[in-house]
Amino acid sequence: MVPGNLTHVSGFLLLGFSEAPELQPLIFGLFLSMYLITVFGNLFIILAVSSDSHLHTPMYFFLSNLSFVDICFTSTTIPKMLWNIQTQNKVISYEGCITQMYFFALFVGLDDFLLTVMAYDRFVAICHPLHYTVIMSARLCGLLVLVSWVINVLHSFLQTFMVLRLSFGREVIIPHYFCELKQLVQLACSDTFLNDMVMYFATVLLGGAPLAGILYSYSRIVSSICEISSAQGKYKAFSTCASHLSVVSLFYCTCLGVYLSSAVTQSSHSSATASVMYTVVTPMLNPFIYSLRNKDIKRALKALFRRTTIKTPVVLS
Repeated sequence: MVPGNLTHVSGFLLLGFSEAPELQPLIFGLFLSMYLITVFGNLFIILAVSSDSHLHTPMYFFLSNLSFVDICFTSTTIPKMLWNIQTQNKVISYEGCITQMYFFALFVGLDDFLLTVMAYDRFVAICHPLHYTVIMSARLCGLLVLVSWVINVLHSFLQTFMVLRLSFGREVIIPHYFCELKQLVQLACSDTFLNDMVMYFATVLLGGAPLAGILYSYSRIVSSICEISSAQGKYKAFSTCASHLSVVSLFYCTCLGVYLSSAVTQSSHSSATASVMYTVVTPMLNPFIYSLRNKDIKRALKALFRRTTIKTPVVLS
């Protein structure tokens, strides 16, 4: 295949959710609210972990990294969609679309890898409690996060390079609210066989391997919990991983729902609506899951708000 000349591609048209003018203010308000809740909720988690010395442990180190990635994840797509609604202009430049696709692939992959690392952390804590501090050293924790970043940066670069070699028509309409890799490949004018192979191979390798790691970790965790004799001991052991298990279930169930719905309905608008679940709703709910089910986080948040209130001067008119 001859690489397509992309100089004529000025931009793409993002259709979004609905073209009805009366629905635009509702969509704008809804997504702005969810975006602000996501950003501030995850930011509070990061501040709570960094400000409380009792939370300077591997589990909360990974949690703060997950919160940072979730902020970046939603910031990749939602601000552009809000800007398009506000300006009533649905065009995104070719460079902007490729950049959005790159960072979306990066952060969704990082989400997956960090959830896997957190599952390993819970596995070590429950199955090898006496060796936990030795195994989960600061060096290993930093290395696990670094490797996650390196793998996903390289994967995103590879997928971006594969898209750059494709050619597109002068008017490309994307039936979505952001530039998704699969949508761009499907809309290309040139042969996409190699792109499809790389995409499917990466999905199996970078999606299947983390899922297998999570399933293995929790199979060992469940086995270890069942060996605990007291009911109180079982509850205490399970409570340490309940929040993470909830987040993992939410992430994978929503991702699976997106691809099942797109395969069954063959409707791009239905796929875009379903994508909201893992691109917006899941990052928004993560801080609530961890703060509501975790006493340490709730205590740190209360202390953070208390210090903020004391430091804020009261101005009397």
